[in-house]
Amino acid sequence: MKDVELRLISELIKNSRRSDRELAKVLGVSQPTASRMRARLEKEGLLEYTAIPDLAKLGLGILAVSIGKRDYPRPPEIALQEAKDFAKKHPNIIFASAGMGIRSDRIAISVHKDYSDYAKLRRELSSEVEGFVITDAFLISLTGKDVLRPLSFRYIVDYLKKEKELE
Repeated sequence: MKDVELRLISELIKNSRRSDRELAKVLGVSQPTASRMRARLEKEGLLEYTAIPDLAKLGLGILAVSIGKRDYPRPPEIALQEAKDFAKKHPNIIFASAGMGIRSDRIAISVHKDYSDYAKLRRELSSEVEGFVITDAFLISLTGKDVLRPLSFRYIVDYLKKEKELE
């Protein structure tokens, strides 16, 4: 990836509503060049736009990181489809994937109004997805004073800059 493309992505992470004209000025390129770069990065799937709201102000009090283990008595492709169907049915599951960890090979990140909402999701998971067991969970309060840094991808810009400097 070219340096100017990484800078474009960084600027869009900071504010995805900026015009191509503004981006061109910051990047030191022409507006048509900025437009072409943005369009190409979008087409290649490197850019996807979404708002990241303040979850607590939306009434969501918990961000749950659940890890689990699959012990399916049926073929993996059937179990995978069952898990995908479950996630599709529960839009509060914002990320789910295979992974590696202590006693675990699956992870899910979900948002909930409160603990009873989280407990309901766990009950539904155990009854609807055969052979999947949540082995551990980390529940994060989104409303407490202990939130040191709110959920945002803006910080990735600083990380990318730092990584680029190390090259």
